[in-house]
Amino acid sequence: MYKNIIRPIFFSFDPEKIHHFTFSLIRFFNKIGFGAVFRSIYKIENPKLERELFGLKFPNPVGLAAGFDKDAKLYKELSNLGFGFIEIGTVTPKPQPGNDKPRLFRLKEDAAIINRMGFNNGGVVEAVERLKLNNNLEQRKRVLIGGNIGKNKITPNEEAVNDYLICFEALFDYVDYFVVNVSSPNTPNLRALQEKKPLTDLLQTLQDKNNLKEKRKPILLKIAPDLTDEQLLDIIEIVADTKIDGVIATNTTISREGITSENKKEMGGLSGKPLSKRATDVIRFLSEKSNKSFPIIGVGGIHTTEDALEKLAAGASLVQLYTGFIYEGPGLITQINKAVLKQK
Repeated sequence: MYKNIIRPIFFSFDPEKIHHFTFSLIRFFNKIGFGAVFRSIYKIENPKLERELFGLKFPNPVGLAAGFDKDAKLYKELSNLGFGFIEIGTVTPKPQPGNDKPRLFRLKEDAAIINRMGFNNGGVVEAVERLKLNNNLEQRKRVLIGGNIGKNKITPNEEAVNDYLICFEALFDYVDYFVVNVSSPNTPNLRALQEKKPLTDLLQTLQDKNNLKEKRKPILLKIAPDLTDEQLLDIIEIVADTKIDGVIATNTTISREGITSENKKEMGGLSGKPLSKRATDVIRFLSEKSNKSFPIIGVGGIHTTEDALEKLAAGASLVQLYTGFIYEGPGLITQINKAVLKQK
């Protein structure tokens, strides 16, 4: 139904406008009692799906990647569609509008998306106010939340650590784990923070602050798929040195290799099917070269159960959806979880 009826309707409208409309639609249906219906259709509760990583128990291995619910507006409703965890953000200290529109483009022929959103969000204070509602829910209804944090566009790289610290402190009591985003191609010079020294300094500063807490929170690093093997080896060394808890592989790519859609010339990060193989290769490289010394969350081009299983087989402990969720619909979450159960 989604691919044959709903998606063609959605895809006939501007992608950013339909994104906001979809949020309103999902919120409306949940308000009138359809949350239980969605859970009965999409949610699978089975102990065999549970995953324990960095001290957290994930009800299933399929999560929603950052970028979809940037401002923590819909995490409860989205969890009714079967996700085991929701990653909000990227959140920055101050609100910012992001880049000029249009900034979101479908590449239908390639089952892909290009975005140059530019960390558009309402700021960390607004996000915290919404996440407080999650803390007030009884434990069995609480949603497992990841907090993806970044820097404001106007903040120079030499001061970026302060932005990450502000977000870390503000979100600490309201998220279950943190993701440090230095790999988006849509904030000028952000990816320069992936270089060994600035990245080590940034992660170590966050870890030092983390270790002063009564109970620390897991910190993960989200990396670009465009890193060289040498840079990936640096990432492994940085994880070992700073003792962060894991890596999310991968963010969007600046590559346009093999793309046929006319929108391929648009600037920004590309996600979707064309990213699948590279993301899996990065996961496998990190897993093998590190001797599986840290958990990896696999994301990038997951449009089928096979895509998800490949990433899990390559070394990912969990997977996340974004573009695949938009193209394939919420049924994909259920299909992946069923496929994982069959492997047990």
